[in-house]
Amino acid sequence: MFTGIVEAMGEVVETTNRRGLHRLVVAAPVLGDGVAIGDSVALNGVCLTAVQIEHERMTVEVVPETLRRTNLGALAVGDPMNVERSLPADGRFGGHIVQGHVDGTCTIVSREPDGAGEMVTFTLPPEHAAQVVPKGFVALDGVSLTVVDASAEEFRVTLIPHTRKLVTLGAADVGYRANLEVDVLAKYVERAMSVMPREAALSRAQLQASGLLDVETEE
Repeated sequence: MFTGIVEAMGEVVETTNRRGLHRLVVAAPVLGDGVAIGDSVALNGVCLTAVQIEHERMTVEVVPETLRRTNLGALAVGDPMNVERSLPADGRFGGHIVQGHVDGTCTIVSREPDGAGEMVTFTLPPEHAAQVVPKGFVALDGVSLTVVDASAEEFRVTLIPHTRKLVTLGAADVGYRANLEVDVLAKYVERAMSVMPREAALSRAQLQASGLLDVETEE
């Protein structure tokens, strides 16, 4: 598991695709600190397994399903990557629950100054519109961010100056495709609501009677 707090911005030093096997070699100082073969590491928010470690370089293998859902297949030598090692049991939980299971990609539509920070607008895939809510969490390229607002087609986040310096999104241009992972709690709620038998669902009258729905506020 991860928390969306990027530890370092690494660099792609090698990429190969032979006989259907896509391999990436990434260099970052944190990869030489306690990462072993078989460990999970998030690269641009994608949970991948270290298959080879050499000093501060790590090799990972990327399956076709991951290439279809993420931006990893578009990376070239020299491109930056967000790196986060998996959270230790006694580690500080600084962001939100990030699985490293990317749902798809979203595209930067605009970037606008917002005080000392920057407001960045992304497209929102329709299948995830119900899972992205204002003041909720998303992970973009593995970065834990708070949603400012969201419509059916777009959502916005704010990048503070500190974040812009340390992650891939800081220098990404309009049109850049970022890896999107929606909040897993939102997915569980949506799933539960979709499979709940209709007769078991709470009615507005039941919610009002229990005091969980304020009639005056709703009106």
